[in-house]
Amino acid sequence: GRGFAFRRKQKIERQYRRLLKKRRQVHSQQDNQFTDTYPEHLKHLYLAEEEKLKKRRRTPDDSVSSEEKLNKAADGCGVYGYVCLMIIRVSRTCTFSSRPVVTQEKFKNKTSNQKAKEEYEKIKAERARKKEEAEKRKQQREEAQRLYKQKKMEAYKILSKKTKKGQPNLNLQVEFLLQKIQQNT
Repeated sequence: GRGFAFRRKQKIERQYRRLLKKRRQVHSQQDNQFTDTYPEHLKHLYLAEEEKLKKRRRTPDDSVSSEEKLNKAADGCGVYGYVCLMIIRVSRTCTFSSRPVVTQEKFKNKTSNQKAKEEYEKIKAERARKKEEAEKRKQQREEAQRLYKQKKMEAYKILSKKTKKGQPNLNLQVEFLLQKIQQNT
């Protein structure tokens, strides 16, 4: 039937037709916008600029017949035609071979995977270097502790010697202090 769903469908179709009609009007206004209508007080400046552009386009390099056709087509459009003409010329003259560009980009721009691998290698090398340095410091510290304990043990042996009666041996203690003073000076 023709219930509420049918009426809703018709309403949507009407709205869509209105929207299309509005778009057609907007496009026609935009087309009118780019025609060569200049303000009266500035018209001579715009016309002089357009003449300069036309003279530039008529250089001896324009011997190709297809470009002459484009020039004639662009003459009616003014500045905008000139811009279009320049874009077409650049696109024709700039023919790039895809292979050399790709190979150069490979060397210049690395992929994210390559960048990640390089970062990983850098971090890995940095960690290995830090680990080696820490190992060297640890060995030096252990060596210093061993030497310190050895000197301490020698000093303890000298200072703890006793006489036959169990008294501390003052002669050895004085000699030890004398050696210490001589080493410091």
